[in-house]
Amino acid sequence: MKTKIYLTLLVAGFFAAANAETFTGLITDTLCGPSHTMMKNHPADQCVRMCAKGRYLYALYDGTAVIKLSDQKTPAEFAARKVKVTGTLDQKNNTIKVSSIESIDEK
Repeated sequence: MKTKIYLTLLVAGFFAAANAETFTGLITDTLCGPSHTMMKNHPADQCVRMCAKGRYLYALYDGTAVIKLSDQKTPAEFAARKVKVTGTLDQKNNTIKVSSIESIDEK
């Protein structure tokens, strides 16, 4: 019986990993979205971090939409930076279940 449960979990994990997508955009928060004008005297990265400490969430702005991120710790180091997020999109909740976040070097 335990073997059957483990096998089921393994297969489910495999299919979840197989459905992973890559999203690119800017790490932001659900209040400000692409523009950080709420805190005019602070840089954008500080604005994102302060908003995310409150009742708003870290999110990815992909150029057209603000998508919430399931991971609310890792994005802090990438605040207001362009990144590549790997994960699965839950369209119902407009949330990316984050597997990884990587900075995209802008030259």
